[in-house]
Amino acid sequence: MGMNAIYRGPGDCSPIVPLFPLPGALLLPRGQMPLNIFEPRYLAMIDDALKSHRLIGMIQPDDEAAMSRQAPQLYRVGCVGRITQIAETGDGRYLLTLTGVARFAVEEELKAMTPYRQARVSYDAFASDFEARAGEDAVDRAGLLRALKEFALANELKIDWKGVNEAPNEALVNALSMMAPFGPKEKQALLEAADLRTRAEMLVAITEMELARGGSDTDTTLQ
Repeated sequence: MGMNAIYRGPGDCSPIVPLFPLPGALLLPRGQMPLNIFEPRYLAMIDDALKSHRLIGMIQPDDEAAMSRQAPQLYRVGCVGRITQIAETGDGRYLLTLTGVARFAVEEELKAMTPYRQARVSYDAFASDFEARAGEDAVDRAGLLRALKEFALANELKIDWKGVNEAPNEALVNALSMMAPFGPKEKQALLEAADLRTRAEMLVAITEMELARGGSDTDTTLQ
């Protein structure tokens, strides 16, 4: 799914973004995340984003960190996505797709008057995210596919192998990272991986650990 906006570097993204804390949800650059929005505060967030930059900051709550008085502590790193598709359901919900743009580091959470949380963020540490398919040649594709096949076999997952075989390395690594049935800590580690090769290696390592533990009970179809 293409975007009408072009993001060439950190300066093209808003330094202030609304935050959507969602445990276990991983958005990566150029990945696509479907969302079903129904809470009033997040409906307001979507309305406001559509009036401005169309950007939403996906971020995970850090369940192991101390809880604040008003809201859960968040991880420091998230990923900003652009609303590239949206539909109204007629019963007060939005069905939308976020397309990942770049990761960010939270510099400061703002004391906002909005019902949703906002933060001042920096994209400088993730400048390579703006370059599509950066680092693809360094990915061990054969090792990644081998781990995927073993995991799919152990968990009786249905795989769209035609789509997998046709996907470029970046799309393959990021899509598998986003869809993999791993916990929030593993998802955060994949998000914060230094580069595409590191993320692919981490994905293989986590998959092998899951296999050693007996795999997952999920019946997810990976496409």
